Amino acid sequence: MGIYRVGVIVQGNTEAHVSGPLSKLRVIELGTLIAAPFAARLLAEFGADVIKVEPPDGGDPLRTWRKMHNGTSLWWYLQSRNKRCIGVDLRQPEGQEIVRRLVADADVVIENFRPGTLERWGIGWDSLSAINPKLTMVRISGFGQTGPMSQKPGFGAIGEALGGLRYTTGDPGMPPSRMGVSIGDSIASLHAVIGALMSIINVKTNGGEGQVVDVSLCESVLNMMETLIPEYDMFGFVRERSGAALPGICPSNTYRSRDGRFVVVGGNSDSIFKRLMLAIGREDMANDPALANNDGRVRECQRIDEAISAFTSRHDLADVLQAFDAAQIPASPIYSAADIVTDEQFVAREAVTTQTLPDGVSVRMPGIFPRLSSTPGQTRWLGPALGAHTEDVLGTAGYSAEEIETLRSRRAIA
Repeated sequence: MGIYRVGVIVQGNTEAHVSGPLSKLRVIELGTLIAAPFAARLLAEFGADVIKVEPPDGGDPLRTWRKMHNGTSLWWYLQSRNKRCIGVDLRQPEGQEIVRRLVADADVVIENFRPGTLERWGIGWDSLSAINPKLTMVRISGFGQTGPMSQKPGFGAIGEALGGLRYTTGDPGMPPSRMGVSIGDSIASLHAVIGALMSIINVKTNGGEGQVVDVSLCESVLNMMETLIPEYDMFGFVRERSGAALPGICPSNTYRSRDGRFVVVGGNSDSIFKRLMLAIGREDMANDPALANNDGRVRECQRIDEAISAFTSRHDLADVLQAFDAAQIPASPIYSAADIVTDEQFVAREAVTTQTLPDGVSVRMPGIFPRLSSTPGQTRWLGPALGAHTEDVLGTAGYSAEEIETLRSRRAIA
């Protein structure tokens, strides 16, 4: 890509003006794998100049995770789109000095090392904030920067387990299950972005100083657990696994159709419930005062689920959906990837976009969300090769060609 200036990426002899609400922000990403890189990706998609710092020997392990094309993970191309990648060995003094120089002109640093790691390398919060008092440092870890467990390693799975999500996920009487994606990491990433933007607003609008945004995987998951804690504290109620149903809200479940497929139904508002019961031929339940509100329905949820299941099991999925659509009932099939890429709603909104890999092969990827009407995000390039931007970034930071070559000979950079 090339030399960065505010709102501009220089590519060869042409200048590509970077649009987006974050186009004047510079972000230094020191993370690997999922949580920190996903947070940085979201900022990059809306214009931030994200400089991703990777180990020179192999780079981010995500480069080889899951399905690969010509030796590079498809996840990498997605997770690192719009980022400028430099290979820097943070364990070497020369690599640490590079970070200090980059931070002088940065707005945000995002990292997900175990607490204390950056301090041992001399590039912790105290050191970096002394260089740039306006700096926001987003620190993502398993348990947070303080507390008796802060020094323990923690991945998204641990956050999901300790934050309450795993305990409540799965079928009754069965071992706890997990979602098919790294949801704990992604939830932490969203909290990281929110915290970073709040800190930036405080700096840019209120004239405040920079600060640490301390994101714990466990706490991020806990924050999504609705009334799990107050229900326990007030009533001693421990929410257990409930399969596809949503506890305390009825009806909200998954039902099997005659052709062996599944339909998800959300009929939990009072008016929708009445329409749902009429649609399945249960006028008696539609007009039952005991079922007129959610409290009453929760007490009779098994009977309600049995009535809906009796209807769906007599009809194929297409007919079930047609009947529910006619009655304006929130209902849908359960999509696989094959269903998503052909769905008319996703196609109409270009929620899945086609991108071109370095060898010219096309691949479909999720678009950029959320959608901003005036300053939407964009894909400027996909995840680049290791060290693709090292010379450009270091040159902008004041390193001469000779110094860069010396660093490379010492394997401090790639």
